[in-house]
Amino acid sequence: MTATHSSQPQSPVAAFLANASMEITPRQVEKLPLLVKHLRPGARVFIALIDPAEVAGQITAAKAVRQAGFDPVPHIPARFVRDAADLDARVAGFVREGGVSTVLALGGGAAQPMGAFDSTLQMMATGVFERHGITTIGIAGHPEGNPDIEKIHGEAMLLRALKDKQQWLNDKGRSGFIATQFLFEAAPLAAWAAGLRKEGITLPIAAGIPGPATIKTLVKYAAMCGVGNSARFIKKQALNITKLLTVSAPDDLVEKLAVLHEAKPELGIAAPHLYPFGGFDKLFDWMAPKLV
Repeated sequence: MTATHSSQPQSPVAAFLANASMEITPRQVEKLPLLVKHLRPGARVFIALIDPAEVAGQITAAKAVRQAGFDPVPHIPARFVRDAADLDARVAGFVREGGVSTVLALGGGAAQPMGAFDSTLQMMATGVFERHGITTIGIAGHPEGNPDIEKIHGEAMLLRALKDKQQWLNDKGRSGFIATQFLFEAAPLAAWAAGLRKEGITLPIAAGIPGPATIKTLVKYAAMCGVGNSARFIKKQALNITKLLTVSAPDDLVEKLAVLHEAKPELGIAAPHLYPFGGFDKLFDWMAPKLV
């Protein structure tokens, strides 16, 4: 069912989902016709980089996303970048081929950097983003913490890094946003967002939401991505082998986030960022009726 735009007042869920962004990989560009059918024109489509060897495919995907009428937002994981010249070449490719003006700059999940960069701030310091006219930079947020960083630098490091990135954006006249790790409950995100605002971090938040998927699939991604306590319900369900193939949808999470979006704008929970873990068909079959 194609998303429609009506003059009638929207429900909080419909209004929230209408601003959704989507995550794909370079190999999923064949799904773009589905996105055209279900997402609003100009929506942000993030292009993940799971394999550091797929940069050329990521640039090609950015071009396809732009041609499909969306705003391509390539991931640039610092630990997958060799050096400043490599960063310059890939950003130049994104801009030239995909008309990219927004990127998601993040540390990346690799245990060790493959080159000169270990953090987003190091990439920011090169001047590459300004030189190529990148106007908006998304940064990663971890409402339930990041064990890889915390065990080395401590929890305070995450907050310090967010403050430093926001300061860089302000100093350079760039806009930004925080794209969060996916989670399964609204309360941890609300508490985290409130804490950020008290600390003077005002960047809008794109809330990571896992699309409908089997319990087995969700547990797999939760383990891979280090998702925190909000995954406890999913993990508990997985202990029952008869429920592993049961499809879990994020209805409760989306409803609560939609209410927070409408009733507590000071939290800055601006939009959902959807991860199609269970496949695009499941995601849009779940999403389409909610947009009416």
